[in-house]
Parts: sequence; C-alpha cells; structure tokens
Amino acid sequence: GHDALVPKVAHSAGMWLPRFSSKTVTVLLLAQTTCLLLFVVSRPGPSSPAGREERVHVLVLSSWRSGSSFVGQLFSQHPDVFYLMEPAWHVWTTLSGGSAATLHMAVRDLMRSIFLCDMDVFDAYMPQSRNLSAFFKWETSRALCSPPACSAFPRGTISKENVCRTLCPRQPFSLAQEACRSYSHVVVKEVRFFNLQVLYPLLSDPALNLRIVHLVRDPRAVLRSREAAGPLLAREAFQTSSRNARNVSQAWRHELPLTKILRVQEVCAGALQLLGYRPVYSADQQRDLTLDLVLPRGPDHFSWTSPD
Repeated sequence: GHDALVPKVAHSAGMWLPRFSSKTVTVLLLAQTTCLLLFVVSRPGPSSPAGREERVHVLVLSSWRSGSSFVGQLFSQHPDVFYLMEPAWHVWTTLSGGSAATLHMAVRDLMRSIFLCDMDVFDAYMPQSRNLSAFFKWETSRALCSPPACSAFPRGTISKENVCRTLCPRQPFSLAQEACRSYSHVVVKEVRFFNLQVLYPLLSDPALNLRIVHLVRDPRAVLRSREAAGPLLAREAFQTSSRNARNVSQAWRHELPLTKILRVQEVCAGALQLLGYRPVYSADQQRDLTLDLVLPRGPDHFSWTSPD
C-alpha cells in the first residue's frame, strides 16, 4: 500500500525528516515525485557513460508494505537511472540459514558491487547460465527493458512491466552490467536492512557518493496493509497501482479493530513518538478523520548522533 509516506533522507552529514499533515496527504505523492526526481535531475551526468566522480547513487530503504515499490518506480522511470528492486532477495534465498549478521554483511557487499556496476557479484547467488530474468522483479527496472539491455522500450520512455516480461526475459545477463555503466545514477530499493550501522561503510565510501532515502510509514497502516496482502496475495505484493492516496492512508482507521491498534501502539510506542504520530485510545478517535494524527513538530524535533 502506498499511503502517507514520511521520507527521511540520510547521508554522512546528517538526516532530516519533513512533516506532512494528514489533511494534505492527497498531494504527498505528487510532492514525492517532484522532490525525488528533482534530486536526481539536479545531479550532473547525462544518459551516457559517466565518470565515477559524477555518479550519485541512491538507496531507497524501507520495510515491507511501506510504499517503497512506488517510490522505487519514481526513480526507475527516470532516463538517467539504472534501477534494481530488492536484489538482497538473492542473498536471503541462497544463505537462508545464515545469521542476521552474516546476511547483513553479505547484502552490504552486494549493494556496493551493484553501485559500482559489478554484476559478477551475483555469481555467488545465481546459476552460471542465466538471463536478465534471473534478477528478482527484473521487469520493474526500466533500464533492463531499454537499450543496451533490451529494445522493448526506447530510453527515455516509460516502460510497462507486462511488455518487458514478454520481450526481454531471455536477454543475456551480461547486458545488465553494460546497461548499468551507461547510466549516471544507480538506484536500489531494499527492505532487508534492519541495522542502519551496517550501512555506514557505504555512506563513507567516496567511490559510491551514496544517498539514502529512508521511507517510514505509520505502523498501524503497515499492519493493515500486511494483513490485507496476506499469503494468498503474494502475487500482488510488489505491484504498484493507481489509488486514491487519502483513502489508502486512512484505511486502517476504518478496517482495523481497536484492540489491534492499541497493541501496535504499545509495541511501537517509541517509533510513533519519534515519527510524530498521535495515538488513538477509543473507537471514536480512530474513526474521526478530522482528528489529525500527525503531531506538529519543529525542525529540531530530531537529534542525530554521529556513528563515531
């Protein structure tokens, strides 16, 4: 579900978190589109091979059912961006018996190689004989559906997943690396990082020039979205579609029982307070859509400490 997302942008110099009132949620997706794409467009580098010093990379970081697939598509459809969706899936499926620390380090190393367009890193997680379709959710990447990877869509046009899935699955895997090196920006969307400290080496690596877009969502809305998706709807779990942002953002207030809401608020009390979400304590508060559940806060609401 893609409801009222609150983006945080993290980099080595600090982090900031803007405030969006729930009353303006209908314009939030437009604001995200404008801000995120302008962020990429403002960086140097045309749709052609660029020197490493010109390359700016972005990690879209979130958790499941937090709207990250939609935001990932904002980047994927940009003509200067090579995009991959959740490549850590390959690590998790291959090293399924590994510890959390092992998986984190392996995923971090995978990310670094992808940002440097070194696709040989997938040798450890894929069969040696493979095509573009070996990538998890490969059809969500416009870059893998456009030259030089595939000719289904000209560069600069918006791709369609169903067409790409039909025309491009048998393209050689090696074209992914060639395609990656022809773009000025690499963007990866990932949901499999649970410890931000793991990312510090990537943020401090001058070869990457990395930015992080950290998406967060009201935990109560996440619960509702995950329950609505369910195991039987796994096929639709990664789809993006056109829906009314106000309706999606407020769905939990109509559909979740109060007992579940109170439990989520208990477990996630710290996150709700940090992110500025107002708890509800009665069914009347839950269903009163005139009650703004995004608390006001000033620019100094967040204080971030250095990893040192």
